[in-house]
Amino acid sequence: MKAREAFVIGAGPNGFTAAILLAKAGLQTTILEAESAVGGGTRSEELTLPGFVHDLCSAVHPLAVSSPAFAGFPLADHGLEWIQPPIPLAHPFDDGSAAILYRSLQDTSTALGIDGAAYARVLTPLVNRWPEVAREVLQPILHVPRSPLLLARFGWQGLWPASTAARRLFRTPKARALFAGLAAHSVLPLDAPGSAAFGWILAIAGHAAGWPIPRGGSQRIADALASYFTSLGGKIVTGTRVRSLDDFEDRLESAKGAEHTAERLRNWPAPRSVLRQFLKRDALVLCGLTPQQFLEIAGTRLPESFRNKLRRYRYGPGVFKIDWALKQPVPWTAPECAHAGTLHLGGSLDEIELAEKQAATGVISERPFVLFVQPSIFDASRAPGGMHTAWAYCHVPHSSNIDMTSRIEAQVERFAPGFSGAILARHTFTPGEMEQHNANLVGGDISGGLNSLWQLTFRPTASLYRTPLKNVYLCSASTPPGGGVHGMCGYHAARRALRDRNVLK
Repeated sequence: MKAREAFVIGAGPNGFTAAILLAKAGLQTTILEAESAVGGGTRSEELTLPGFVHDLCSAVHPLAVSSPAFAGFPLADHGLEWIQPPIPLAHPFDDGSAAILYRSLQDTSTALGIDGAAYARVLTPLVNRWPEVAREVLQPILHVPRSPLLLARFGWQGLWPASTAARRLFRTPKARALFAGLAAHSVLPLDAPGSAAFGWILAIAGHAAGWPIPRGGSQRIADALASYFTSLGGKIVTGTRVRSLDDFEDRLESAKGAEHTAERLRNWPAPRSVLRQFLKRDALVLCGLTPQQFLEIAGTRLPESFRNKLRRYRYGPGVFKIDWALKQPVPWTAPECAHAGTLHLGGSLDEIELAEKQAATGVISERPFVLFVQPSIFDASRAPGGMHTAWAYCHVPHSSNIDMTSRIEAQVERFAPGFSGAILARHTFTPGEMEQHNANLVGGDISGGLNSLWQLTFRPTASLYRTPLKNVYLCSASTPPGGGVHGMCGYHAARRALRDRNVLK
């Protein structure tokens, strides 16, 4: 192998994972991050009032704690601590009751009554072998499976549209609604083929690994990855947006190396030797960018045929997000909700199905499906003494500029009367503002692209991580296995690059 240096564009979980694998393979690796702080989808800030810590994008991490890539990193030694809420997920209803996804599969099945047997029949073999399931589903769909029968069992359940699966398997409105809320994380209409897979993955993970939150905020995931990466000799340059591969040298030369948020890191100005090494043909470059950003920086270096493929890549609906500073806990009607880290606020299967179809077809929902998280109930470091934070978003049409505040808060009030009286301050993100904070969130799409079966299989093209440019690869959520905080896109991209350089078999 000729390459002894590598560059990774983007300091999100995928970029860090790729950079760590490259550094462990012996390459002198540098991460270039456009923003002043690392993290990408795992950043935290005081968005509302001093002392209230809010997660800018992701907040709950069932796939991070289950990630085969992260399992190989000593992140606990670098400050990452997981908190497991007593109840991973609650789904309240208008009558004051709630469907509950407990850590225990048996408890969940019992609570689902007549639907419990069907729920347990599908999930028991998959929960019992979750590490193998995770290894199979968190890689490209087209691969040679190590556990073919297990993957086939999951695939048979996952290929159904979520709405069809819910009605086929379950008889009660509560079980159907619980599954609909899980599947809605796909950001697909629930009648889309394959949407059921997202619901099953999250249900399996909830029972096998939980839906944990990081103590101190999602930024702690990024800081632990950064700390581990630098302990391997890696370097990080923040505040440096790569706008063109052609002017890469100029961009690095002008970078000052903004101070990193992790205490262990120091400013690192880019020396001339690094600029020269990037321009050498044997330097590896992994881009944590969506097709839109990669088109912008690669320009005419790419063949027209490949540019056309990237232009055809489709992004999905956006999100409208709210963070609240609260003077007291949320007054949920269903008592179990007070012990849940995550809540799905959307009522019945029919309601959720309508809301998700509207977001996908460009219609603003008057009753959106709301994903709600209350981290400070379990992590006192998120807010000053006795006060709390809350986080929520709903799916909206791509690049929508409609303010969804009143609609989201109405859904919270529906299941927690008096919620508005607890609000001290709020901060909102439209899809456009989400993209301003993280350019990969194109039009507010937090998944790196539409999660259709076609795009999950050929993401972003049939070349997956490879590009026509020598030694240049893609490693963002726009590559398999797609969105989520798991680092597996970076893991597979780095391994592909190293295999191409004859470092891995």
